[in-house]
Amino acid sequence: MNILAIDTSNQVMSVAIQQNEQIIGEINTNLAKNHSVRLMPAIDQLMKDIGLMPDQLEQIVVAKGPGSFTGVRIGLSTAKTMAWALNIPIVGISSLEVLAYQGRFFNGLICPFFDARRGMVYSSTYQWQGTIMEEIVPESNISMEDLLNKLKAYDKPVLFLSPDMHIHQEAIERIVGINAMIPEPTYHLPRASHLILASKDKPIDSTHTLTPNYLRLAEAEAKWLEQQREKQANE
Repeated sequence: MNILAIDTSNQVMSVAIQQNEQIIGEINTNLAKNHSVRLMPAIDQLMKDIGLMPDQLEQIVVAKGPGSFTGVRIGLSTAKTMAWALNIPIVGISSLEVLAYQGRFFNGLICPFFDARRGMVYSSTYQWQGTIMEEIVPESNISMEDLLNKLKAYDKPVLFLSPDMHIHQEAIERIVGINAMIPEPTYHLPRASHLILASKDKPIDSTHTLTPNYLRLAEAEAKWLEQQREKQANE
């Protein structure tokens, strides 16, 4: 099966293609540039490099968030448009789950997170049981301090994975202490090839109803809803 994977949910842009159970091409960049301008050229270049035509694709897998609101929308809208145009199935995968695959062989808790500003993070916690990755702590938008105190209470080694590690490393080491495992920088970057691994045995999504997993409202939307509540209260 020819599978295209797309992840633009954070600063890293990653696309990969799997053919007959093997990753035959992958493009990864970690640049602060507009994914909307670079995504389709990257997909086109990758497909040309491996000699694959669009009508030979049989499935699309996409990171559906959480992460950058704009990045998630770009990846999801591109993936859904391609799936609809090619009439092929689509699978949406949590961006946190994808990052957790960087800790595939770690014997302990795995905590992927993305910075959500103002001391908050998008995070979840996983643990491998054989070949199955189990979610130990559900995805949430949580203060980093609260997250770290929860993880400290487990009294187990915790592998922290994040492209935003530089923002929170001091707090991690201070609160979790010797149980905090922070790997080399390359392990903190999501990869589209891991999207394909994570999609195994996942149900097919509806192209029309697959939606972003933001975990929280965009600031503008939250302000609008607050204004509406205040307006109703004053009527």
